[in-house]
Amino acid sequence: MTWMKLSFQNSNSPLMEQLIFFHDHTIFIIIMIMSTITYMMLFIMNNKFINIKISENQMIEFIWTATPPIILIFIAMPSLHLLYLMDEIKCPILTIKIFGHQWFWSYEYSDFSNIEFESYMINDLSKENFRLIEVDNKTIIPYKFNIRLLISSDDVIHSWTIPSLAIKIDAIPGRMNQINLFMNRPGMYFGQCSEICGINHSFMPIQIESINLNKFIYWIKNF
Repeated sequence: MTWMKLSFQNSNSPLMEQLIFFHDHTIFIIIMIMSTITYMMLFIMNNKFINIKISENQMIEFIWTATPPIILIFIAMPSLHLLYLMDEIKCPILTIKIFGHQWFWSYEYSDFSNIEFESYMINDLSKENFRLIEVDNKTIIPYKFNIRLLISSDDVIHSWTIPSLAIKIDAIPGRMNQINLFMNRPGMYFGQCSEICGINHSFMPIQIESINLNKFIYWIKNF
């Protein structure tokens, strides 16, 4: 949990770590720009007579014309790098099909013949459950492996989102979107539908449990 809940959730994927680094990199550039502009505005307001060398200097005009494109290059290059990494799917060991419904999720482990289930929100208000984000059937996934997710919808547009894994992909009727998933460590991770899909939009949470490969194989055999 972050201080005052102002920052990101703790990352559990390499992509989320890189997105946090990119955020910090961009914030540093923004702070430098704001500091420079603030200093120049204060300097101009506090000087009744501005030096002609500052107001009509071609070198200064060239600098403030050429600097913004250079700054944009320093922002765009890591951004494009991350966009291509997010679309890369390399040697997945497992494929999971996810379908959005009004208003629940269904999962199908397509590499196995009999593993399909639906995931509904639990309305139990006991202390053992997290309110409004706990589900009856968790999505079990092994960590330290590349996993391909195929996401679609049976009715309206939904959005399958896990913030700590840097995943947000739309579930669109008649279209199958795919994304790569890789988790660094075991744990329980939560998300929600991030597309306004109807009256019960806020009641279709997502819950993923990452476990080691041996436990995952045991879960598959005893499903």
